[in-house]
Amino acid sequence: MINSVSHDQHTRRSSVTFNVGIVGFGARAGLWKHIHHPEQGTAVTAVCDTAERGRNDAATVLPEALVTAELDEFLGAGLDAVLVTTSDDQHTGPVLAALSKGIPVFCEKPLAITIDDCDAMLRASYENRTRLYVGHNMRHMPVVRQMREIIASGRIGAVRAVWCRHFVGTGGDFYFKDWHADRSKSTSLLLQKGAHDIDVIHWLAGGYTDRVQAMGDLMIYGDITDRKDRSNERMPDWLSEDNWPPASLTGLNPVVDVEDISMMTMHLDNGVLASYQQCHFAPDYWRNYTVIGDQGRIENFGNGPGDTIGIWDRRHDGHAEPDEVVEIGGGDGGHGGADPKLIKEFLAFARDGGPTETSPVAARMSVAAGCTATDSLRGNGGTLAVPPLPPEVLAWFDGGQVD
Repeated sequence: MINSVSHDQHTRRSSVTFNVGIVGFGARAGLWKHIHHPEQGTAVTAVCDTAERGRNDAATVLPEALVTAELDEFLGAGLDAVLVTTSDDQHTGPVLAALSKGIPVFCEKPLAITIDDCDAMLRASYENRTRLYVGHNMRHMPVVRQMREIIASGRIGAVRAVWCRHFVGTGGDFYFKDWHADRSKSTSLLLQKGAHDIDVIHWLAGGYTDRVQAMGDLMIYGDITDRKDRSNERMPDWLSEDNWPPASLTGLNPVVDVEDISMMTMHLDNGVLASYQQCHFAPDYWRNYTVIGDQGRIENFGNGPGDTIGIWDRRHDGHAEPDEVVEIGGGDGGHGGADPKLIKEFLAFARDGGPTETSPVAARMSVAAGCTATDSLRGNGGTLAVPPLPPEVLAWFDGGQVD
C-alpha cells in the first residue's frame, strides 16, 4: 500500500533533509509526533507494518508517507534513520536488515528477548559500522536523572546497594491480555517489564550485573480460565479502572505462562549488591528505588512531577523523616517529558554519532540479567553468571560508534 502524494505534498517532502521510517505502528508509534517536523527538515516518510490496523493508522496520521507491509520496499525508500517499535519478539529482523544497509536504528526496549539476539544486533552494528540506539526512555525521566545527580554530587558517598520495588497495579490489563503473557513472545516479565528497572539499577550503581539469582511464581492470573484472542486489539481497547480485584479479570490472553510476581538479587561487577521485586497484582502502580551509600541513602516516593526524593545523610534513632526532600520535576511529552528528549537525542546521534545517555551495551546487559534471572527462577533458584560481551564489540560502543 502506498499513499498517493499530491504535487504540493511532494514539494513539502522534497524540502525534508532527514527522512525517518518506522517499523511497527502500534503502541509506541506515537513517538512519530516528536520526529515529524517537516518545517524543520525532519519527517517520518515511510512506515512498515504487517498489520492492516497499523497501516491504516499510519496512513491516517501521515498521509504523505509511504505505507507498506513489505520490509524491503520500506528499506529502499531513501531513509536516513529507522525506528523499530514492533512487539519485542519482532525487533531482531528489522534491526539487522536496517543495519546491514547502513541505516542508523532506534530499537525500542527491551532490545530483544534473548541474549543471542541482542548480541547479534550489537555485532551487526559493529561489523557494518552503523549506529544503533535503544529506547530506554527512563534515562531521561526526571526522577532517575535527579537521583543520579544526587549520587554524583557525593552526598551519600559511594553506592553500595540499590533496591527496587515495582508495584504494577494495572499488570493484569497491561501484561496478561496480550502477547506479553506468552513466554515465547516475551521470555518473562522479569525481562520484558524489568528491563527498564534493571537498566536504571545499573545506571545508578555504575556497574553491570555479573551474577544473579531469582525466584517467582504465577500466583493469580494462571487460575483465570476466561481467555480471549485480542490480536486485533490494543491495550486501550480493554483497559478499565473497574477491573479489580485481580482474580476477577476476564478475557486474558489464550496463553498465560509468565510469572505475575518475581524477585531477583544481583551482584554487580563493581561489587554493588542490588535487588529487584516486581508484582503484577498490587493495588498501586509506581516504582520505589532505594540507593544506599556509605554516607547516606536516597529513596523516591512516587515517580512523577511533584513527587519527592528523600535524602538521609545523618544518623537517626529509629524511623526519621528525610534530612532533605527534593521535588521531582517534569516536562512536556510522555514519561515526564522523557520521550521527546529521547527522540531528540536519537536524531542527533543518527546524524553525528558520539556519546548518548542511553547505551546499547547497557540495554544488552539489562536483557542479559533478565534472561539469566529467568533461567534461575525457572530452574532451582541458584546463582548464575551473566555472559559478557566480546571486547571488540565493547570497544565500538565505548567509542561512540564513530570510526
